[in-house]
Amino acid sequence: MALPQHGAMHRSTVYLRVNRVDADCCARARATSVSDLHEASFALGIDDRRRTLMSHRMRPQQSGARIAGPAVTAHVAPGDNLMMHRALVLAQPGDVLVVVSDAPTSGAQWGDMAARYALKKGLAGIVVQGAVRDTDTVQALGFAVWSTHVSPMHPDKSGHGSVNTPVVCDGVPVNPGDLVVADGDGVIVIPRAQAAAVVAGAEARLQREDQLALQVAAGAAVWDLSGAAASYARLGIDEIDAAFDDGPPGHG
Repeated sequence: MALPQHGAMHRSTVYLRVNRVDADCCARARATSVSDLHEASFALGIDDRRRTLMSHRMRPQQSGARIAGPAVTAHVAPGDNLMMHRALVLAQPGDVLVVVSDAPTSGAQWGDMAARYALKKGLAGIVVQGAVRDTDTVQALGFAVWSTHVSPMHPDKSGHGSVNTPVVCDGVPVNPGDLVVADGDGVIVIPRAQAAAVVAGAEARLQREDQLALQVAAGAAVWDLSGAAASYARLGIDEIDAAFDDGPPGHG
């Protein structure tokens, strides 16, 4: 399906249903991490280091949060969060709202009242290309929020947009129902069709790392275990047993 032209806001499209990634897959993904899922997706040729992984701009508004769930998407008009609210009403327990504003500081997309309602409904969290506000209160409530901006600016509720259509959030294509995972490292979006394979790869990576952790505890060096030593040896690097400013030998 072609992605919508985000500049066109003269009419709205709202889909009431979402074909979601499997709930068990979401639960298993929540037990991994964004880093593990990124490594697994890269190994499977799904992630080209950018198209599933959002940028450093997308940051958690609280520490220690980790979520995984199906995407429910909203694309909003500049300075307006009407379509976010429609998506919030349509979202189901465990869902992750993914909200895209092309004018990220023109109006806050999220605040404490929306967070209270989302907690009551059992949503997993929200990811916003745009601004959020009431951050201290939302953090105290314990609702998981990732965003590119923080701003208290007033949003209108009268603009066109879309709900549950494909969007591009912080450079990453997101289809409704895709697997969204977020933690302290950032946000990754795995296409629904590949989610099971990526999660299985992340779980296998975790198992290998558990074994490596035991070896490190027993005294092994990460230099050797990571493959860095072997890679370094192949480069044929010249090592000099001296400081760079010692001067020529015999002229100390």
